[in-house]
Amino acid sequence: MSVPAAFLGVVLIWATTPLAIKWSSESGGFLFGVTARMLIGVFVCLVLVALMSRRMRWHRDASLTYVAAGVGIWGAMTSVYWASQFIPSGLVSVLFGLTPVATALMAALWLGERALTPTRLLGIGLGIAGLSLILNQGVALGAQAIFGITGVLISVLIHSASAVWIKRIGARLHPLETTTGALLIAVPLFVATWWLFDGQPPTALSPRAFWAIIYLAVFGSAIGFVLYYFVLHRIQASRVALITLITPVLALMLGQMLNGEVLMPSTWIGSALVLFGLACFEWGEIWQRRLIQS
Repeated sequence: MSVPAAFLGVVLIWATTPLAIKWSSESGGFLFGVTARMLIGVFVCLVLVALMSRRMRWHRDASLTYVAAGVGIWGAMTSVYWASQFIPSGLVSVLFGLTPVATALMAALWLGERALTPTRLLGIGLGIAGLSLILNQGVALGAQAIFGITGVLISVLIHSASAVWIKRIGARLHPLETTTGALLIAVPLFVATWWLFDGQPPTALSPRAFWAIIYLAVFGSAIGFVLYYFVLHRIQASRVALITLITPVLALMLGQMLNGEVLMPSTWIGSALVLFGLACFEWGEIWQRRLIQS
């Protein structure tokens, strides 16, 4: 499998994930939706491990990688599922697009990767300006929208910390091993969380919620995480986070077309500022060099 193909696969899966998350929580609640997804996902991964005759490794670095990935999946997914109750799915994707900034700053602290330059500071400033517009709109929409925005931002921090932690450990594991090990760690945490805070299976599950859970389990968890860890092990952590720069536009379109989500003009402007800021953050130096050379 090539890195570009895996990268594209993650982009397509992550662009559809926010809407599928919203649909999967319609009948049984968000904790049931995410727990059912992860239970099915780990089963799919274990089947793939058996079919591919792979042996799970449990040496120190492998075990640490599974813990870093599993805790990251549990924390980030629980936060974003909870947040999706309060804000449109497209906005979830836009806010999650701030991952490159958080990842790069953490990678600079933990991995020694180069992070802060004038163009990157400009990108961060634009991102903060865009986020401020979105937050102001959230205040106008009420406390629930603020809950959703805060939940996604917490998910961003957890997801970024997990990615950098995995890179810091540096275990050379097959992506399927990383995904399966991570889900073996995460699933008990999801089950315990559901049991403590809900514990009631839904009396009925709508067809849309059922198929959304199946899609998220097979593609969002099993295939999506395998592709994500495949890319993560091969390129810089801050570059992997570029996925979240591409997906918001697709997610916003899908939310409008398939779920009738309507965003206020200030939210669109704020989203555009966030995405432009992220583009400056990642490619500003290249643009600057080309401008000087021309």
